[in-house]
Amino acid sequence: MTAAGHGAPDPGAFDLRTAERLLADLRAETARADTKGSILVGVQGMAAAGLVATLTTRGWRPGVMSTVAQTMWWTGTVCFLVSLGALVAAVAPRYRGRAWQPGMPITHFADVRSAADHGAAALERALHDTDSSARDALLTALRENSRIVVDKYQWLRVGMACFMGALILLPGALLTA
Repeated sequence: MTAAGHGAPDPGAFDLRTAERLLADLRAETARADTKGSILVGVQGMAAAGLVATLTTRGWRPGVMSTVAQTMWWTGTVCFLVSLGALVAAVAPRYRGRAWQPGMPITHFADVRSAADHGAAALERALHDTDSSARDALLTALRENSRIVVDKYQWLRVGMACFMGALILLPGALLTA
């Protein structure tokens, strides 16, 4: 399409197939981020269980360490807990930035639930509105899903950075004790 017939592309025109492909890519990336986060939470659980089991069977307490080692230990513990919180935040289900209201397209599972809460007629009308404005619904879905993926990866980065800190500090504290 051209703007005003001058041969320049219309900035508002795009191929819906491109947007649909990008949306499918975003949904797949969401699943990958969830998988990465879930695996890292599992690894953290195993690491914590192994460390606690080893230390408790030996009657170890952090109070017997030097001041430097205690500082490393407690800093590593904070890193570990922040990491766990960040990774759980990464895999937590995400919703759109604002709640669905009548007149908005349905683009997310939570939108279907919200529309249904307004009654069967509202859900039917919302589905009709979404069908008749597929371009707007697709743009909304792209925007919301890209926000979700970016949020998940930001939490994963924080979680991995803190976990690496914990993996250095906790054993380091035991070695310098």
